[in-house]
Amino acid sequence: MRFSDQFESRFAEMLTHYPTKRSVLVPTLLYAQDEIGYLGEEVIKEFADRLELTELEVRNVISYYSMLTTRPRGKYNVQVCTNIACLLRGGDELFEHCENKFGVKHKGTTADGMFSLEEVECIGACSWAPAVQVNYDFHENLTTEKLDQVLEGYRQKGA
Repeated sequence: MRFSDQFESRFAEMLTHYPTKRSVLVPTLLYAQDEIGYLGEEVIKEFADRLELTELEVRNVISYYSMLTTRPRGKYNVQVCTNIACLLRGGDELFEHCENKFGVKHKGTTADGMFSLEEVECIGACSWAPAVQVNYDFHENLTTEKLDQVLEGYRQKGA
């Protein structure tokens, strides 16, 4: 498994900031996922070896955190919050709108690989509900019309 020089530099630096190797697992997996797209078998084995963990320990961490995935996602991962604050302000309508727009269900990816869709429990934007997170970008106070504009912006960037 070969990662970029930037990744390797970041990994080496992180090891100096934590008391144990295991402590760098979550940030390392996030950076690896950003670089490769998902955490496949090869990546899991690589970091189990590097951090002196079992593959099962790495898988357990991946399965616990919703932002980590072992399957390829679209270029833009659309996470629609449907927790209580967002639900009361239209989060469920936004999720249904995305399902119809993309033609996929929860954890599905569009045929062109551009978008993945997830219904999530909370993204911590209750004061600005309803909210959606696309990759690492937050979008708040949304309507279906505003969401369409946001998604079109990503489509234009990704094309």
